[in-house]
This record gives sequence, structure tokens and C-alpha cells, in this order.
Amino acid sequence: MNRNTIRLNITLPQSLVFSLDEVAGPRKRSRFIAQAVQEKIEQIKNEKMEALLKEGYQSHQAESIAIVKDFEGFAEPENSENEN
Repeated sequence: MNRNTIRLNITLPQSLVFSLDEVAGPRKRSRFIAQAVQEKIEQIKNEKMEALLKEGYQSHQAESIAIVKDFEGFAEPENSENEN
């Protein structure tokens, strides 16, 4: 056994184990479960990061709108006729 692994004793519903064996095979359960758990952890971390980013954007929304309004009176530079 790999020294970087920890053996766990888990309990799963019988129907889930049958489905697991159909997909991964009875000899590859650990690898399949490890990959599934890793994917779920990454999904949760991404969801948390998205929530934090959304919160940050929303908290700065009023400030951003005020800055945009400050610059509304300025005309955009005209495009030069020599530009390609």
C-alpha cells in the first residue's frame, strides 16, 4: 500500500455499491471514489470562490457606478482616419 494513503472504512447504500461496481469495477473502487471526492472538493472550493467574488463585486458596485458617472461628461477620442 502507498505510504501517502489512509485506509478508510466507509458505509454506502448497497444500490450505490452495485452502481459503483458497474462503472468502476470492484477492483477499482478506491481510485474511482478518490477521484469523485477530489472533483467534489474542487467544485465546492470553486463555488465558495465565486460567492466571495460576487460579494466583493457587489460591495464595490456603488463606488464603481459613482466613478463611471464622474467620467460620463468626457468625450471619447475620435478615431484617426489613418488608422488601419
